[in-house]
Amino acid sequence: MLNQIFGLFSHDIGIDLGTANTFIGVKDQGIVIKEPSVVAINNKSKQVLAVGADAKNMIGKTPASIVAKYPLKDGVISDLETAEKMIEYFIKRVHQTNGKIPKIPRPRAVIGVPSGVTEVEQRAVLKVAKSAGVRKAFLIEEPMAAAIGLGLTVNTPEGNMVVDIGGGTTEIAVISLGGIVVNKSLRVGGQKMDDAIVNYIKERFNVAVGEKKAEEAKIKIGNVFNNDKKIAKNREKFEIKGRSLKNGVPQNVILTELDMQLALKDHIDLIIESIKQAIEDTPPELVSDVIENGVYLAGGGANLGGLDKLISEKVGINVHKQDGCEYAVVLGTIALLDNMDLLDLVNVGKS
Repeated sequence: MLNQIFGLFSHDIGIDLGTANTFIGVKDQGIVIKEPSVVAINNKSKQVLAVGADAKNMIGKTPASIVAKYPLKDGVISDLETAEKMIEYFIKRVHQTNGKIPKIPRPRAVIGVPSGVTEVEQRAVLKVAKSAGVRKAFLIEEPMAAAIGLGLTVNTPEGNMVVDIGGGTTEIAVISLGGIVVNKSLRVGGQKMDDAIVNYIKERFNVAVGEKKAEEAKIKIGNVFNNDKKIAKNREKFEIKGRSLKNGVPQNVILTELDMQLALKDHIDLIIESIKQAIEDTPPELVSDVIENGVYLAGGGANLGGLDKLISEKVGINVHKQDGCEYAVVLGTIALLDNMDLLDLVNVGKS
């Protein structure tokens, strides 16, 4: 009876709780929240001042009394209290209608987590979800959620490889019979790539720039496939403003796609070598499936220019990148809300 009452007031939700961004989807409605995983808090009063995009805009611009921070690091929760406040805020937004929020927004939630998370990390996610207002939570590994969100069949004896490049981690997995057969989890993602661009500009041009500008440069002109003749002939450029480390005065730097390739080379090489290693570790019975089916990219990092072509060239396998692949995980969590049998098969923790 109580569950029926809760159901009248709440929407079941799927959550991609990412290091850089949080996506929340609602059954039968699609994705309703697309926000940076950032919270701005007053250090003195502990009051939440902003969440999401509004909070991200405060990074690097706040007085000492206000801190804007990411409550997740490398794909896992690093600040329980702040993460709880962020999820609670998003849940209330999902249930808000005409400016009003029901008194009992207590949804069921399917939450994507990095593959290979420890039991301690799983308990932290479940605790935060329950404290934020979730009445029943299920955890699913992000590569599995991504595969489901991409429309792949995961519960048959056929191997599929998914490479999910998120903000904090890159998850490489071979999936078969509702489980992850081979898994590689790298602490490399969009944020580490942004840091690499910041460090590259510092070392080459002796100029300090912010992470937000580095991310903008990556999105605008990031292209890691240098064999594309058209790109080589008509290289894009991006002007980024910073501060000279020599004399402290403002200084502009002109970046090219070649600069992006050099800045990101180490991270991209690591991802490609890890894909090769995952294929080597895959049982022979599944390798032929992976070779035939190809590699499926997911996550926001999959949109890095030329990445699919570069992986295909270096690994020797077809690479598939669907439009909207950055939403694959959250779409997978939503799909599982309608398929309890599959959810029971693939979930790795619940409360």
